[in-house]
Amino acid sequence: MLTVTQLAKQFGISRTTILYYERENLLLPSHRSDNGYRWYGEKQVERLEAITSYRSYGLSIASIKSLLDKQGQSQTQLLKDHFSDLEREIQALRNQQKAIVVLLQEPELLNENMVDKQRWVEIMSAAGFNENDMLKWHQKFEEMEPEEHQKFLESLGIKQEEIAKIRGL
Repeated sequence: MLTVTQLAKQFGISRTTILYYERENLLLPSHRSDNGYRWYGEKQVERLEAITSYRSYGLSIASIKSLLDKQGQSQTQLLKDHFSDLEREIQALRNQQKAIVVLLQEPELLNENMVDKQRWVEIMSAAGFNENDMLKWHQKFEEMEPEEHQKFLESLGIKQEEIAKIRGL
């Protein structure tokens, strides 16, 4: 039997992660002692091995729970769906790379106030972005660098009302 700390050390994860899995009903201790210690047996160790493997593939907690509890999709179908999602993300990243290449090939586009909203949309379209790709690009920019996203939108000459709309997507 292992305590939370021992289990965490064995798997190279934090104690907090194990407690999170417990809150999500993904990994429950085999029993709790009178002093409140959580104890994990071989069954829980095997379950945590599966959880950490699935997490390394990028699967969500909900998907892992469904798989381990034998609910919903089969493992094969869930992994195929996740693979397809990853393919879409990779394609979106490739499109972003294309947009950067366009800018690098035309560095004058980076000069302040040379690019307005219309020209930026043209550049993104020429790089293979559709409306949905552009939306995702803005969402990711906002998520990663909100202040820089604001500055960028202002540099395109976009009015504050529209900026608020774009940033709120």
